[in-house]
Amino acid sequence: MIFESHESKDTFEFGKKMAQEANAGDVICLLGDLGVGKTVFTQGFATGLGITEPVSSPTFTIVQEYEEGRIPFYHFDVYRISDVEEMDEIGFEDYIYGNGVCLIEWANLIEEILPETMKVVTIEKDLEKGFDYRRITVSDHL
Repeated sequence: MIFESHESKDTFEFGKKMAQEANAGDVICLLGDLGVGKTVFTQGFATGLGITEPVSSPTFTIVQEYEEGRIPFYHFDVYRISDVEEMDEIGFEDYIYGNGVCLIEWANLIEEILPETMKVVTIEKDLEKGFDYRRITVSDHL
């Protein structure tokens, strides 16, 4: 599936809609260069789950937990992971196979420990279509 976003509000709303359809146990892998709107998508996703607290990228903490929504939301940013063994230290499998939904930014960096079933959301710029344009592709594999 391909979605075209023409402004950040579109990206936010797409994330919100995906969250409204999410279930416990879902894993969403979020890919895209710096500055493409991954955080905006994630903020929309959190809103779609009913989370009202501010959501930001957990770049230095690896994972942020949000429990107030309709299902727990675990937001990972693995950009700074140097070795996938670091994920064991934070109990990654407990999150992935737990009762919440996981959204993992830069998931390609830990590809070898991801579950077989996942949704992959790739956000890309296309400056020929405008500065704020984003192509959001959803697939089932990295």
